[in-house]
Amino acid sequence: MRLTDFAALSFDCYGTLIDWETGLRTALQSIADLTPTDSPVTVDTLLETYADAESTAERAFPTAPYPEIIAHAAIATGTAHGIIVPEAVAAQIGASVPEWPAFPDSAEALARLTQRFKLIILSNVDRTSFAASNAKLGVTFDAIYTAEDIGSYKPDPRNFAYLLDHIAELDIPSDRLLHVAQSLFHDHVPAKATGLPTIWIDRRGTQEGHGATPIPTTSVQPDWTFPSMAAFAEAVEAELG
Repeated sequence: MRLTDFAALSFDCYGTLIDWETGLRTALQSIADLTPTDSPVTVDTLLETYADAESTAERAFPTAPYPEIIAHAAIATGTAHGIIVPEAVAAQIGASVPEWPAFPDSAEALARLTQRFKLIILSNVDRTSFAASNAKLGVTFDAIYTAEDIGSYKPDPRNFAYLLDHIAELDIPSDRLLHVAQSLFHDHVPAKATGLPTIWIDRRGTQEGHGATPIPTTSVQPDWTFPSMAAFAEAVEAELG
C-alpha cells in the first residue's frame, strides 16, 4: 500500500488534531487544587485516572453529550482519589472543550492534505463542541460524524460501521478510505477490526505513562506510524514527488 492509493482520510480529532491532553491538564488542575497539601495528587496522575473514567462514562451514557461525559468522568476521577468534585466544577471542566488548543502542526497539515484527499471527522464529541475546535483547524471537512450523530462513543464498533455506511454519500469506496488517529484504544483497534487501514499519529512518543488514553486490551498494528501530522503530510508529498 501507498498513502496516495487512498481517496479519503477519516480523522479522530481529540488527541490527533486537537491537543486534548493539554486541554484536560488545564481543566483537571481544578481537581488537583482540591487535594490536601500534605498528600497532593498530580495532574498527570489524574489524567491517567480520567482516561478510564471517561471510557466508563461513554459506555454507561452512550447518548449523553460529550460535556456531560467529561463531567461524569471528572467526578469519578476525583472519587477514585478520595476527592469530592462539586458538580459546578465538573460542569466547568465539561465545558472546557472549546478552549482546548490545536496542535501547532494540525491546520497546516490539513491544508496540505485537503489538496489530495477528502477529509472526514469521526470524533467522540458533540456538534457544538466540535464547531469551536473546527475553527482552530482552518479547513472545511467533507463530512463530520460525531458521537452525538451516532449515539455511541468509540471504540464501539457502531461508530466505524456508521462511517463506512455514510462514505458512500461522498462517492468514496470503502477500500479507498484510510483512518488517522492517535488513540490505539479508541480508534485503531475498532478500525482494524472493520478492515480499515490506519495511520497512528503517535503524539505521546517517548513520554511515560498513557496519559488520557486507556491502554488497549487487544494488540493492534497500525499500517503506518508518524510522530506528527506534519510528518504524515510530508510523507504524502514525498510519494507524489
